[in-house]
Amino acid sequence: MATLLENSEMLFQNYEPKTQFRYKFSFGGSGTSTIPSWIVKSAKRPSIAFNPMVIDHINSKRKLLGKGEWEDIDITFYDPITPSGAQSVITWIRQGYESYTGRAGYASFYKRDITLQMLGPVGDVVEEWTLKGAFISKCDWGALDYTSMDAIAEISTTVTYDFAVLNY
Repeated sequence: MATLLENSEMLFQNYEPKTQFRYKFSFGGSGTSTIPSWIVKSAKRPSIAFNPMVIDHINSKRKLLGKGEWEDIDITFYDPITPSGAQSVITWIRQGYESYTGRAGYASFYKRDITLQMLGPVGDVVEEWTLKGAFISKCDWGALDYTSMDAIAEISTTVTYDFAVLNY
């Protein structure tokens, strides 16, 4: 026998979608190591992947949830003249590794918490993530080209973190 849908299930539900262009990043740290949030051009929200555990038994398999691994995110920054985006990024990197001296830093120097806030139409925070223990694992200061008179200099980074928390 067919099941009838309720009227509320058939009619359009009015809602406000989250949009990709309303967001704000905050990078933990202090002083000159802080990256201004307004130079973030694009980024990804966190993602997690699980490796399943397989239990073999006679001619069948049973799968269980294995360890989860939070995947790296890519963040692209604009590189303004002042404050220098390149200087802000390299300051954070130098807290973990200083290429001139070869000095490495303690994890407490270079790991920080990053907050990602998605915003509603009036600027209210509608979703907030905290990426715990984040650091830059890859950085590319981009190409230069005399024929690209209308291109803006950008910095591409890969950020590795321990885990993410969806606060709301």
